[in-house]
Amino acid sequence: MTEVNDHKSQSHWAQSFARFRRDKLGLASFAVVMIYFIIAILVQLEIVGSGWDDFVDPMGFSPPSKEYWFGTNFNGQDVFTRAIYSTKVAFQVGITVSFISVFIGAIIGSAAGYFSGSALDEFILWLNGCIDAIPYLLFVAAISFILPDSNTSMYIALIATGWVATCKYMRAQAIQYKNYVFVEAARAMGSYDLRIILRHILPNTAPLILIEITINFVGAIKAEAMLSFLGIGIKNGISWGIMLAEATSEIIAGHTNNFLSASLFMFVLVIAFNMFSDALQDALDPNFQK
Repeated sequence: MTEVNDHKSQSHWAQSFARFRRDKLGLASFAVVMIYFIIAILVQLEIVGSGWDDFVDPMGFSPPSKEYWFGTNFNGQDVFTRAIYSTKVAFQVGITVSFISVFIGAIIGSAAGYFSGSALDEFILWLNGCIDAIPYLLFVAAISFILPDSNTSMYIALIATGWVATCKYMRAQAIQYKNYVFVEAARAMGSYDLRIILRHILPNTAPLILIEITINFVGAIKAEAMLSFLGIGIKNGISWGIMLAEATSEIIAGHTNNFLSASLFMFVLVIAFNMFSDALQDALDPNFQK
């Protein structure tokens, strides 16, 4: 039985990989995402972007040149270096929030679906409804204000809201799987409920979990940009959202370096990741609908 299931699993992933390879747009978008990821790694290793807060231009507001590709801001800081460094921040937020929130949502959603109709399921549905009833940005901003003034508060705020959507989809999947033959067989063999959820239900929803991670990644990046723009996101650092906030006063004076660089970097990454997510979704589960 196990060998058959393993063979079917390998066959599914092989077929999904083959479908993804045929998607030229998906491959191109994945290549763009990987370029951004490599930049984030280089920044983490302090090979590039380490001087994002250096005051390199005493005059400030220098136009684009060979020395400063995107010019400098009002403080005389290199805009291109700040945009490059912000790539690392975007990936830190995206990876941390997406993986943790999807993990929480997958566990809670699977438990709710497996015990559908129970008091646990009713409580989780009530909690989901409460979070959904509050405007997303307002809820995240409220948590960020309540918690200490640090980057951790933003991560907690994004994770506290990011798990809900995954929980709903996982609950629906678990309700279907709990009546399947392989789950009934495991139950008949004496497997306890937690083992069935972790060993049989969650592995069979791996494609959905992977899709949810890519979707939450983009959502986390955009949410961080909004929060940082409002002054309740990244603290003691730099991000595309902070650069856009700085640009609000600079644009009035006719300086668009910050605005264009931050917008361009974020736009390309979000668009590429969205296309990659769509291609991955089509490859893993052509019948899956959001």
